[in-house]
Amino acid sequence: MKKMARSISYITGSQLLSLRRQPNIAIIDVRDDERSYDGHIAGSLHFASDSFSENISNLVQQVKGKDTLVFHCALSQVRRPNMCSKVSHYLEDFKEDPGIKNIMVLERGFNGWEASGRPVCRCSDVHCKGEGA
Repeated sequence: MKKMARSISYITGSQLLSLRRQPNIAIIDVRDDERSYDGHIAGSLHFASDSFSENISNLVQQVKGKDTLVFHCALSQVRRPNMCSKVSHYLEDFKEDPGIKNIMVLERGFNGWEASGRPVCRCSDVHCKGEGA
């Protein structure tokens, strides 16, 4: 029996700021090279859009135990919708339930997050642990 596609909803920067340290949320940054010089949201995972399709299975393994994924790119207008759709479709055919219930989009993306004065990490780790925020 085919699983239902997960709906994709939006979350504001303020909502994410108050929820991001909860253990059931993973923040997924799908920007490409700009992450390395613009910084990123502390604790986020980096899965660049240019190689995203090849890395979906790695993403699902990395977020095991999380029930909410929050995606963003620079503005959350182009790359992010494509990546969310790819994950949603991938999970439809996934053999076991990875526990992901919510796929969300950060409104205004990283640029909006940073412009609002929210904390930005400048570490160079692909899988940021959240230090330096």
